[in-house]
Amino acid sequence: MYFSVVIPVYNRPDELKELLRSLVSQSFQSFQVIVIDDGSTIKSDDIVREFQDKIPINYRYQRNQGQGFARNDGMKLAQGEFFVILDSDVILPKDYLEVLKTAIRARELDAFGGPDAAMEDFSPLQKAMDFAMTSFWTTGGIRGKLKNPEKYQARGFNMGVSRKVFEITGGFIDPNRGEDIEWSIRIKKAGFKLELVEEAFVYHKRKNTILSFAKQGFEFGRNRVNVSRFHPEAIKVVHLLPSLFLLYCLGVFISGIFDFQIFLPLLTILIFWFLAIFVNSSISYQSILVGFYSLATSFFQLCAYGFGLIFELTRKIFRG
Repeated sequence: MYFSVVIPVYNRPDELKELLRSLVSQSFQSFQVIVIDDGSTIKSDDIVREFQDKIPINYRYQRNQGQGFARNDGMKLAQGEFFVILDSDVILPKDYLEVLKTAIRARELDAFGGPDAAMEDFSPLQKAMDFAMTSFWTTGGIRGKLKNPEKYQARGFNMGVSRKVFEITGGFIDPNRGEDIEWSIRIKKAGFKLELVEEAFVYHKRKNTILSFAKQGFEFGRNRVNVSRFHPEAIKVVHLLPSLFLLYCLGVFISGIFDFQIFLPLLTILIFWFLAIFVNSSISYQSILVGFYSLATSFFQLCAYGFGLIFELTRKIFRG
């Protein structure tokens, strides 16, 4: 078989079921599926059993180790030539594996990372979270879209490596703190070819609330600093922009108390940003409601990421 699809899961049997359904309908069928149930209190064994006569699938339950190490355990069981790593809350387009196989062979890739997108039937909040993660006004529109695909750092919800890459690099070395970015950097340093495959996208069905989405953004900021412990060059100017945005918002608030003349121009710029978010999101998803939700998801995602990076960077400095 060509692909081994590795899926770590933790207390998400219903989401796993949707992902497995999308695997059943793939146009390219030379693959196996390995589900690593990472210490769930709500197991997925019954869900896996439903698909055993539809696709080649293996299920393993183990004590909780974190998604990075769970993926490693799945890859150790893999029999395919190329390992595809997916989060349990994604859904695949029918031609996902076909598109990926074509790109790997045509571009002679050793590893890849792919983007995420929102389906038409996603909730307004899920679409707003997708906007916050991919928009020009938040991430610069570079998540899953790069002029130079060689610069991409793969994310664990949609990435893959050849058997050789795994055997030589050893997989993830951290369970859940920017482990995908760290491995991406290490793969490239080892001389392997890792690129973005923009057309190999997945539908990312996030179950977050606005609060949990903000908490996730905070952890993303912390994770970037954690990666820099292994690779000092991991923090670039672009990663500091959310922190600058957070400081700017604090500046608007403070100037509103102490200096109204400074407050007005600063507030005007912020209002323009909010207006751009609302208009862009409303048009993109053809929904004013998504536009309103995007105001919250975009604001909290940037501020939380920026705060997380400042928080962890401060800890790193004081710990020496």
